[in-house]
Amino acid sequence: MRSIRPLLAAASAVAALTLTATACGPTEDNAGGDKQPTASATPSSGGKITIPPDLKERLKEHGIDVDRWRGGEWKNWDRDKWLREAKDFVNPIIEDLWDPDRMRDAERPDKPVEEEDISGDKGVTDPTPDPVRAKAVQPPYHASEPASGKVFFDGPEGSMVCSATVVQDPARPGKSNMVWTAGHCVHAGKKGGWYRNIAFVPSYNDSGKPTSALESATREEIAPYGVWWSDWAQTSQQWIDQGGQTGGKGAPYDYAVLHVTPEKGSTGKSLEETVGAALPVDFNAPAVPKIASITATGYPAGKPFDGQKMFQCADKPGRLSVKAEQPTMYRIGCTMTGGSSGGGWVATGKDGKPALVSNTSIGPVSAGWLAGPRLGAEAKALYDGVSKKYADQ
Repeated sequence: MRSIRPLLAAASAVAALTLTATACGPTEDNAGGDKQPTASATPSSGGKITIPPDLKERLKEHGIDVDRWRGGEWKNWDRDKWLREAKDFVNPIIEDLWDPDRMRDAERPDKPVEEEDISGDKGVTDPTPDPVRAKAVQPPYHASEPASGKVFFDGPEGSMVCSATVVQDPARPGKSNMVWTAGHCVHAGKKGGWYRNIAFVPSYNDSGKPTSALESATREEIAPYGVWWSDWAQTSQQWIDQGGQTGGKGAPYDYAVLHVTPEKGSTGKSLEETVGAALPVDFNAPAVPKIASITATGYPAGKPFDGQKMFQCADKPGRLSVKAEQPTMYRIGCTMTGGSSGGGWVATGKDGKPALVSNTSIGPVSAGWLAGPRLGAEAKALYDGVSKKYADQ
């Protein structure tokens, strides 16, 4: 993994956390889609590709030839081929695309962050929290944090990675196929569109093997509960309209919900039944002063981490305001780095049980804290929309 250079003061430099402390998305040179990624950054196709009839029609509506997509056209990131609008999400399954090597090596190059104004004179911002050292989660992860895992996806610069959480589906109690992550893990924001080949791997590297051992690991060892492809994704319209490649642009709305399906076809079991867990989502979480502690979970990949193991930070949250007109975010001390983006933030609810209240969105170059959106009416509408879309299936 590459190092992250401390280019800006931590008090004013933030970036969405994917693998390094940068947002997922095109480079400025490729933002318009006129330039193509180099061969080294363009992954090869996997095995059998499954394109349901409705997806074929939607691809055709955008002038995308299905047979060419089947042969690798998905690697074309021209602006006209990079589907952007919420209704345009398509993610055909390509069997075995996410093999052990590709999952292990998913990353993106370092990029300097842009300066953002997150000073305390806009909105309400509490003092910067002291760093909290991330602690390794005890393997097997399925026993410790069964709802957590990793999201893999492809963008113009190659394969990338985030963290995510299985969440409950109100329309299908006990049988959820819904996953919560960050908006920048599925959509590039203002200057891009939907990422491709989005897949969720619960309990990635469940036994916590070191990287050296993973080089010879089988797919079953790395993904013991399977690879689950996203057949639908939704992020906030605010993220689509405002989200930036670096900095805090759109961060208060940086969340997304995936609906997933098993890569190899239905086994008769939902994701929740397969992993044995799904967290409720609290859209009315208490204000900061009333929360004793929040625990953030993820797979940090920037140094000193390598992205292959699960870590956690627990801290009493503070408040962070990016823009006065936008919702105030939660912020905790944490040394997790890029790769932890999208990972769930969990707090104890009024019923005394754990609930997801946010997800990792942004953090400083110095990796001393993380911030996540406070979930409200917009997030609930998004979540309910995905649930209703699949209520009868």
